[in-house]
Amino acid sequence: MSMMSIPHDHKLNPRVSCDCVVFGFDDNTLKVLLIERENNGTSISKPALPGDLIFEDESLDEAAQRVLKELTGLGEIFLEQLGAFGDPNRLKKEEDQAWLKKVRQSPEERVITIAYFALVNISNYSPQPSSFAKSASWVSIDKVPELAFDHSQIFLAAVKQLQTKIKIKPIGFNLLPQKFTLFQLHKLYEAILGKELDKRNFRRKILKLHLVEPLNEKQTGVSHKPSRFFTFNTEKYQQLAEEGYDNFGF
Repeated sequence: MSMMSIPHDHKLNPRVSCDCVVFGFDDNTLKVLLIERENNGTSISKPALPGDLIFEDESLDEAAQRVLKELTGLGEIFLEQLGAFGDPNRLKKEEDQAWLKKVRQSPEERVITIAYFALVNISNYSPQPSSFAKSASWVSIDKVPELAFDHSQIFLAAVKQLQTKIKIKPIGFNLLPQKFTLFQLHKLYEAILGKELDKRNFRRKILKLHLVEPLNEKQTGVSHKPSRFFTFNTEKYQQLAEEGYDNFGF
């Protein structure tokens, strides 16, 4: 957020920020949402994660939701705290300092950021950049360039966290539409884990856990044999969680 757009009844905390790693899944590829910043007369070139300083009167979760909404237009999505990043030199690169001097009152303040990762169904959202974000676009995680500040480190930590979490919670369903095929689900897990998974064993485990329910509906307009659609069985997952089941890995 540029200083000019801050509401008068709010005060920024110059030492604490929120950065968000937003994952999406499209064309069998795991992607991350990056923003291109307004250069404000500087020579910035590196994209960044959506992020900004927090207000003094909001919680960290509220700040993360607000930052995402302001910079990308995304709201009401799965969001989970990743961790804190506080290297004293995380904002000290010459290019980063030149940009910060244009948008912050205290550009040289040491800032600790609380990072979050988010999971969205890409088809439900069309990022609408605003504030200091000139554009927002989805980038395949294997094609992410060097990012501004320490955002490359945060991004890699989020990928690792997602890979860990999906083994104990079926959070990947947040990346899929409400109805999906087992092929899509299989490709999603492969994209997240970064490895091939035996199709037969994968489907056997998913169906054995009853985490998905078949629908009386199949694909249409496809060149191959239409696949049946499934939907996530929320009640079954809640039952498994209450029973202490925590092995959703492959």
